Amino acid sequence: MISVCFYFQVHQPFRLRQDYNFFKIGEDRDYEDARLNREIVRKVAEKCYLPTNALMLDLIRRFNGEFKISYSISGVALEQFELFAPDVLQTFRELVDTGCVELINETYYHSLSFLFSKTEFKAQVEAHREKLKYLFGYTPKTFRNTELIYNNDLAREIEKMGYDAILAEGADQILGWRSPNYVYLPTPAYKLKLLLKNYRLSDDMAFRFSDRNWLDFPLDSEKYARWMHAVAGNGEVINLFMDYETFGEHQWADTGIFDFMNHLPAAILRHPDFCFKTPSEIAATHQPLAKIDCPYFVSWADLERDTTAWLGNSMQDSAAEYLYSLEEEMRATGDINLIHTWRKLQTSDHFYYMCTKWFSDGDVHKYFNPYPTPHSAYVTYVNVLNDMSECLKRRRG
Repeated sequence: MISVCFYFQVHQPFRLRQDYNFFKIGEDRDYEDARLNREIVRKVAEKCYLPTNALMLDLIRRFNGEFKISYSISGVALEQFELFAPDVLQTFRELVDTGCVELINETYYHSLSFLFSKTEFKAQVEAHREKLKYLFGYTPKTFRNTELIYNNDLAREIEKMGYDAILAEGADQILGWRSPNYVYLPTPAYKLKLLLKNYRLSDDMAFRFSDRNWLDFPLDSEKYARWMHAVAGNGEVINLFMDYETFGEHQWADTGIFDFMNHLPAAILRHPDFCFKTPSEIAATHQPLAKIDCPYFVSWADLERDTTAWLGNSMQDSAAEYLYSLEEEMRATGDINLIHTWRKLQTSDHFYYMCTKWFSDGDVHKYFNPYPTPHSAYVTYVNVLNDMSECLKRRRG
């Protein structure tokens, strides 16, 4: 049997006030744009989360549990659902209650913490586990790092933490001649299963679906299912990983994306050797084909599929260095609210907004970006950090 694994990232950052300027440092601790955050969450809820959750729930019921999916919902997204969209949170609960949905663990703040502080990373992973248990009564078995950032060191750490599986990008630079359509074992691991994204099939849906210049436009469920069925005999799993906002937001309803998804499970299941499984089910039923060595970081972002979406230019690097330089003193305060505010500044989106890439990647970086330029994102962010630093100084007396 070939197992099809759908995984969706659900994430919304707490966006900062663009008017937080130099003169507010030391005078104003109100960093976030509550109006904008509510506006965006409600907009995406109406266009994506609510209609897509309703569709997924219908598919699960229609196929009597044969259709299965998985989600990683960041802690900061869950907080905003609690604040601005409790109806969205309720629909996710209904999905989890079917038993056909797997919730995946990540860093609570959707952060780059593994790249800077293992202590902070572990604290955020544990905080996310606790949030999933509190909201859904769910204990995750699978881990995925922010934006699928992955390397050997991460795999080693995640195995120590007791997870069954980890998700990563099926990047050509780590796969080489191998196919992403098998389960692998990370080089430093003994039992942790590595599931790699089939980025060609995933991106056909997530990015190219409505592109009228694409040679395969228009894409319908029958054509897509044929491409998947062609894997028979040359693979054991097909991992389709994408942003949940693919449905209704990145691909608007009038592109036909909902109708496409509505008919896709039936088209896939027409082949008798295909089924749907969650990541932990695949980890339990599939043996690894080989070991995969990944000494450097890969991700699912941009053409490079590395960490240059968030780090690499002088603004991003200096902002990240400044942020994590506050860690020890911040933790020593024991002030839960202050630490929580500092941790929300770790959300990777803040660094994404500072990216200076051009061409196609630049267009992607503009999406949901509240700032007119990367420099304005940097200035606002550093102003907030300067205020937090002043707060720590006042505490020292």
